[in-house]
Amino acid sequence: MPDQAAAGAIEADLAAFFGGRDAARGIFDAVRAAVEAAGPAEVRVTRSQVAFRRRRPFAWAWTPDRYLGPGHAPLVLTLSFAQRDPSPRWKQVVAPTPRRFTHHLELWSAADVDDEVRRWVRDAWTAAA
Repeated sequence: MPDQAAAGAIEADLAAFFGGRDAARGIFDAVRAAVEAAGPAEVRVTRSQVAFRRRRPFAWAWTPDRYLGPGHAPLVLTLSFAQRDPSPRWKQVVAPTPRRFTHHLELWSAADVDDEVRRWVRDAWTAAA
């Protein structure tokens, strides 16, 4: 768990990352709650995404409008699994290596972070230990 100063820095970085993207921030908060329900994870904010990691990274959140322009979901959640998940909810599934499948999920509202998504987050969190 980060100390108070580090937690404050993360919050400042998140505020800057999501500045002007209130819908994306609300959805991200639901994703973050799902991660926290799974267990402790480090949060890393970069220019392009917010990553969650344990021993390995397991989840990334990013805002498509930065790269693709308007008309896209406010937030995409990317999860890494050892196998392809067959759900039709995934926008895209790619295999960057033979044993890793990267799943991209468009999130249009915080309500999209439902029991199924929370289970996927928990599974990715568990596998990243």
